[in-house]
This record gives sequence, structure tokens and C-alpha cells, in this order.
Amino acid sequence: MNYLITIIGPTAIGKTSLSIALAQHFGCDIISCDSRQFFKEMKIGTAVPNEEELTQAPHHFIQNKSIFEDYTVGDYERDAILKLDELFQKNNIQIMVGGSGLYVDAVLKGFDSFPDIDPTVREEVRSNYEKYGIEFLQNQLQQLDSDYFETIISENPQTLRNPHRMMRFVEVCVSTKKPYSSFLNQEKNKRNFTPIIIGLEAERPIMYDRINQRVDIMMEMGLLEEAQSLYPNKERNALQTVGYRELFDYFDGQITLDFAIEEIKKNTRRFSKRQLTWFKRTENTEWFDYQTDISKITNFVEGKIQ
Repeated sequence: MNYLITIIGPTAIGKTSLSIALAQHFGCDIISCDSRQFFKEMKIGTAVPNEEELTQAPHHFIQNKSIFEDYTVGDYERDAILKLDELFQKNNIQIMVGGSGLYVDAVLKGFDSFPDIDPTVREEVRSNYEKYGIEFLQNQLQQLDSDYFETIISENPQTLRNPHRMMRFVEVCVSTKKPYSSFLNQEKNKRNFTPIIIGLEAERPIMYDRINQRVDIMMEMGLLEEAQSLYPNKERNALQTVGYRELFDYFDGQITLDFAIEEIKKNTRRFSKRQLTWFKRTENTEWFDYQTDISKITNFVEGKIQ
């Protein structure tokens, strides 16, 4: 039986140090599922493990891509599963750590499988949106998949105002001649491991204080210079993220440096709140205070391993 110890939680909560302690205890590797830490040009602003931390346990998916490469969550799912298959041959316990909820879900559960879309259908749907607006897409979805339309209204009505999501729903219905909902909740790709999910949390004032301190440390380490070097490529997808966008606005003369730093702190706090909301929905998670003694967490993991 293979086990994937999965450490989740908001940014700056201590996931890296816990993952290293557990990797040393179980003699295993760590795969990162932090979508910002993939990119080698973004070191300071993404809080990648430092050189000392990287030598304490084998790490994977840390600064392994460039901002000039397109790397999707689907690409990551494929690569991470292949790497885990390789690692499990050496040790039936491995560790995954990171704050990107979608990427965690990709590895643990996989995604619903959708057929390829006819390009002419995709173009037609986009054209209809540009001509007639999002209400046209809403009416189409209501006609083509009334059950899913009602589900959106009851569970997440703001989705109806998201043009990208609405175009996706309609193009699947039109291209396949089947309701979009018929492709949901199918049996996902089977995994050859059992997840042991550990969540780290703290009281909100403590969490926010840790975030503020981390941003100050990043600035001392040279985040401003790092962002300046990346500024010519500010339109790259990888750089549309907290910690860089605000400094790009400063370079553009839109805001002062002090204001940019405060915006980084504020937006990171908001990001951490969204992370926690996402992760609290993760089933079968054992939550620990960030100051919990490592021995208690180790004992919990060992109790889960048969």
C-alpha cells in the first residue's frame, strides 16, 4: 500500500518546515504543488524553500519551469503522477505539499473528462457571446442543460456572469450534443496511493501577522530587484500574481512603493483566506494548529499507515 502525505493550508503557515520534518522522519521525497514555485525566475516572491531547506530532503517541482513555458494544471497532474509512480518504487510513503488547491485536487482526485471540442463550435460560441452578450449564453445553457443551469443558480449564481465558464458549458453541450452535467462526477482516474491529508491552521490575527512579516522579509531579500528584472515580461501568465503585480504598478508610476508593499500584504491576506476556504472543503483532512509538536503529527501519520 502506498501513502501520499499531503500537507495543505494557507500561505506562510509553516507547510515547508513540516514537510521537511516528515520527509526526514520517513526517509522520503517531497513534491511541491505550489503553482507559483514551478518557475525558476520567481524565487523570492514565491517563497521557495531556501538552499538549506532544499538540502534537507529531496524536492521535486521546485523552479523546474520557466515563465516563458505554458504549464497547465493538467500538465502538472500528468507529471506529478509519473513522478510519484517512480518514487513509490523506492518508498511507499511520499509527501506532497503546497497551497494551490486546484493542483492538490488534480493529484488526489483527477479531473472530470471532457471530449475535444470542435473548433468551429468554439468559434461560433465565442462569436455569439461577443454579438449578443452573456445573457444569450445563459439562455442557451438553460435550454441545453436545464438541470445544470438550476444547480448553478442554487449553488453558485455568480458563475452565470463568468463569460469563460459560460462559453465552456455551452460549447460542450453544442459540440457533444449532450448536457454538460453528463460529463461531471464520472469515475475519476484511479490512484495507486492512499492520501493522508494534514491541514495547518492558525487564528486569523496570527496568520495575518505571519504574512505581513514574510512580505517584509521578502523585500529585505530583494523582491523589488527581482520584480524589476521581470518587469519587461509582466504580461506573462505566470506573473499575474500577488507580489509582482503590485510592484509592476509601482514601476508604472501608478502607486508609491510603500503603498505597493501594503497592497502585497493586503492581497496576500485575502489570498490566504481564499486558500483556507478551499482547503476546508477537502474531505478527510486532519487539522492541526501550526505550533503543534511534530511528534504528535508523526504519530497521527503512523497511525494511518497499515
